[in-house]
Amino acid sequence: MAGATGAGRSGIVGWLRREMVFASVLVGVAVGLTLVYQDRWRRGMLVVGAVLALAGLARLALPTRRVGLLAVRGRAFDTVILALLGASVIMLTSAVPYLGP
Repeated sequence: MAGATGAGRSGIVGWLRREMVFASVLVGVAVGLTLVYQDRWRRGMLVVGAVLALAGLARLALPTRRVGLLAVRGRAFDTVILALLGASVIMLTSAVPYLGP
């Protein structure tokens, strides 16, 4: 069954090759949440929103076999949900008034 995945790799390297787009989304969200943890919540949440919006664009533009775990339902549904979530996070973050340091 190892030949079915292409290179026949197992473990984390094989998973990263198959799920590169999904792994990029996970890394982007982790970077955003790290910024939130470091009391840079506005920047962090803007990063999370941008990553979600870019994930929606990736789901729209790339074939299903390339997006991996981002393909949950149909292409249109996944794209709309990810774009709405990204836009919502960005809009809500921008709506909070900045009080300064």
